Amino acid sequence: MDEFLLIFRRAFMSPADQPSPDELQASIKKWQDWFGSIAAQDRLVRPLQRWDLEGRVIDKDRKVTNGPFAEIKESIGGLILIRAEDYQQALKIAEGCPILDLGGTVEVRQAV
Repeated sequence: MDEFLLIFRRAFMSPADQPSPDELQASIKKWQDWFGSIAAQDRLVRPLQRWDLEGRVIDKDRKVTNGPFAEIKESIGGLILIRAEDYQQALKIAEGCPILDLGGTVEVRQAV
């Protein structure tokens, strides 16, 4: 089983881009459930020491693109390290991330 870094990003270019307090409150349970599901499958890992330079980004429409990109306008909201059989399984786990419902992205990088 391999290890993958999931990086959560969200663009905050203007106050209008930010989720409302009600949206943030509603997302807390989704985050707890998503993390709980990953932990229950024994897929959460210790802090990462380094990662490879190749990555994939999933956007709010669940579209996967190659990354990472040198120029970004988003802020990193958090990251976790997970275990998965391969990139496909890591992407499947990342597709459940609640940041996507708030217009954010999840970058997936395989650890080396």
